[in-house]
Amino acid sequence: MSTDVDVLIVGAGLSGIGAAHHLRTAFPGLTYTILEARDTIGGTWDLFRYPGVRSDSDMHTLGYRFKPWTQAKAIADGPSILSYVRETAEAAGIDRHIRFRHRVVRASWSTEDARWTVEARHDGDPVTLTARFLYVCSGYYHYDGGHTPDFPGVARFRGTVVHPQRWPEDLDYTGKKVVVIGSGATAVTLVPAMAEKAAHVTMLQRSPTYVLSLPAEDRIANTLRRLIGPKRAYFVTRWKNVVMSTFLYQLSRRRPHVVRNLIRKATIRQLPPGYDVDTHFRPRYDPWDQRLCLVPDGDLFRAIRHGRASVVTDRIAEFTETGPRLESGDTLDADVVVTATGLRLLAFGGMELIVDGRAVELPKTMAYKGMMLSDVPNFVFTIGYTNASWTLKADLVGEYVVRLLRHMDEHGHDVAVPANDDPSVTERPLLDFDAGYVLRSIDEFPRAGSRAPWQLGMSYAHDVVNLRHGKVDDGVMRFTRRAVRANK
Repeated sequence: MSTDVDVLIVGAGLSGIGAAHHLRTAFPGLTYTILEARDTIGGTWDLFRYPGVRSDSDMHTLGYRFKPWTQAKAIADGPSILSYVRETAEAAGIDRHIRFRHRVVRASWSTEDARWTVEARHDGDPVTLTARFLYVCSGYYHYDGGHTPDFPGVARFRGTVVHPQRWPEDLDYTGKKVVVIGSGATAVTLVPAMAEKAAHVTMLQRSPTYVLSLPAEDRIANTLRRLIGPKRAYFVTRWKNVVMSTFLYQLSRRRPHVVRNLIRKATIRQLPPGYDVDTHFRPRYDPWDQRLCLVPDGDLFRAIRHGRASVVTDRIAEFTETGPRLESGDTLDADVVVTATGLRLLAFGGMELIVDGRAVELPKTMAYKGMMLSDVPNFVFTIGYTNASWTLKADLVGEYVVRLLRHMDEHGHDVAVPANDDPSVTERPLLDFDAGYVLRSIDEFPRAGSRAPWQLGMSYAHDVVNLRHGKVDDGVMRFTRRAVRANK
């Protein structure tokens, strides 16, 4: 593979493989390379290997726009999603353009050369590549480890403590007492999955999360696939689910009490009579202030009904030799404690960005359309929706990059850079989301603006209009040609 390419993609996960597919389809002659820090394709879906790992979105929207999801289950398990990503890469020959175990540490832009020089480490050795365009698809969290609070006395605990992001292959919890600390998507996935083999699983949460049960299989999608074929069925189902999720999100923001009551009533129906729903499943915040947790076919509630799992809402005072002691004075005996306590955010995989010799301070930049940075040329990144499937946005970013590159080629431009010259645009957090993992690190990320195009949009339909059909040359994006030095 060449060390000088048209587009250098960072990350071979769901976003990176999708980005490469969009580029190679639109520009068969374009040269590209993907740098992947790990030794395999798949990103999140290869990294997380805890019991029951699955999507928290339906695969008709988490799947690529260009590759229909044809399996019966819409809420899919991790291995199925990983196979889907790998099949996409292999079918298009994208896997032959990936350099594995290449961790990008620095990227330097030269206006004189209209090129990025990207430095990576490969098995400890330095590797340098150059590219016309840099396309970062590394997600937004640390792959090296998740967030674990400093629990007092945890060293005294005689059992096993594991974080879902680093799940031991040889962990045997059969017939053992398990405590899962957390209440987010990972916790509500782990509890019913581990309850199938464990003696008992307790979900210990500081505060409740909204949990919504959905069918694992989309009957409409499966019926349409038989009647009109996979491609047309996928298109219809994708938009059906987009409309439904958008409606739920908008209703949550405008009439939160309505959605709160609907979720509460649905929860009551799935739990044993007299269950203390308001203590364990009634959050203090409104729906979609944080992401809703989906449980396929109500598996979490079923495990509780059958006595294989329970929920405790309390805070940890300290760990004893046998398990966490709570502020209420109770102690939860455990053989295994799982700290499903969230992610640690990391912008652009931790790489250093330099433009013409000057280090880019991310909090001083502003995100253009949630996918480029002010005053950083020929640079694109992917951050998905927090209120919908990640890939909906990733696909749109890929389509926009194709349009941007085509516009540059047609007009002879070498450089595209967003410039914020409007002093009336005020700063906002990039992610307007109250989840703990976001609040802990959002100040280290680029900023958003008070109005378009300096906002990370959370409406897929709105982004379809703007990213797929809106003007590329919008007066904010500045295009230039590289200055040709005269021969001496």
